[in-house]
Amino acid sequence: MSAHSNDEDDLIAFLRTIDTPTVANAIEMLEVCSRSEGFPSLDLRCLFPELGVMCGYAVTAHVETVTNANPKTEGAFLDLFEAVEQSPKPAVVVMQEIGEGRDRAAHSGEVMSTIFSSLGAVGLISDCAVRDLSAVRKLRFHYFARGSVSSHANFRIVRSNVPCEVLGITVHPGDLLHGDENGIINVPARNRQSLRDAIQQILSAERKIFDLARAPGFKAAALRNRFLH
Repeated sequence: MSAHSNDEDDLIAFLRTIDTPTVANAIEMLEVCSRSEGFPSLDLRCLFPELGVMCGYAVTAHVETVTNANPKTEGAFLDLFEAVEQSPKPAVVVMQEIGEGRDRAAHSGEVMSTIFSSLGAVGLISDCAVRDLSAVRKLRFHYFARGSVSSHANFRIVRSNVPCEVLGITVHPGDLLHGDENGIINVPARNRQSLRDAIQQILSAERKIFDLARAPGFKAAALRNRFLH
C-alpha cells in the first residue's frame, strides 16, 4: 500500500488527543453517515482503558477457533502478518470469528500481539475473547474484545483483507478506527478533512454549555434556544 500523506499523519496525531465520544459527535455534525452506524454494541469492551486513545487503519481477518471447518496453514498466518506490515501506520488488527463456540474463542495472546506490535500495529479488535492480559498490557498494545479466556483452542487464520462484522460495526480493510474506554468508532473517509474543524466546534459548543450550567444561580430556562444549537 502507498504511504499516507503528512496531512493524514497529522490528523491521526490530533485524533489521539480527542476522546471517542467527541469524535462520534463530530462525525454526526458532518452528516456523512447514519447516526446509528459505525459503532459496536456494549459487548465490545476496552480491556486496557489506562492506555488512552487508540487510532489507526484496519487490517482485517476472518478466524476460526473452537470448531474445525477450515484448515490451519502457515500461509494464512503469514498473509495476515504481511498485511499488517504493508498497511498504513498505525495499524489496528480486526478479527471476526466465523466458527461456532464464540463464547470460548480467543483471538490473540502475547505471541500474536508481540508480532503485530513489531509490525506496526497498536491494537486489536475482536468479536470474541483475548488472553495473556498482563503480558499484553506491558506491551501497551490495545485490546478491545468481549473479555478473556484461558485457552486458544484450535485458533487459525482463515483469510485476511476481507470485510468484518464485529458486534454491530462493519469494518473494511483500511478503515480508520478510533477507540478509548468509551468504545470504538469507524471514522468515515468522506469529508474527513473537515473532521478537525468539526471537533473544535463541538468542543467550543460544549464549553459554552458547561460554563452556563456551572454558573451561580443556573436555571433550566437558561438553556432555552441554546441546548440544541
